[in-house]
Amino acid sequence: MAARFAVIAALVIGERPPLRVFRFGGESFSAGVERHEIDGAEVNIYSAAKTVADCFKFRNAVGIDTALEGLELYLASRRGNVDERMRCAQVCQVAAVMRPCVEALL
Repeated sequence: MAARFAVIAALVIGERPPLRVFRFGGESFSAGVERHEIDGAEVNIYSAAKTVADCFKFRNAVGIDTALEGLELYLASRRGNVDERMRCAQVCQVAAVMRPCVEALL
């Protein structure tokens, strides 16, 4: 079984970013998973939309500034899919928290 990683790599500077482990259950665990090949191994990695939703879900642990910066980078990338972002936010039960932040940044 391939491991699943939620990474805030774009927000961390340095060779070895700190690692924090969070547990997911049900749809929150399976939503937003993308399959990538890294060094010949197939790895499941959460999408950018799911990672941003997770940052908001665990904002007390990672910091609201990290969640807001992740959302800002996601919106600025123009690769973000609005439907995917909202689906992930609903799965993580943070749609009501994210909506005002998205409106403020747009």
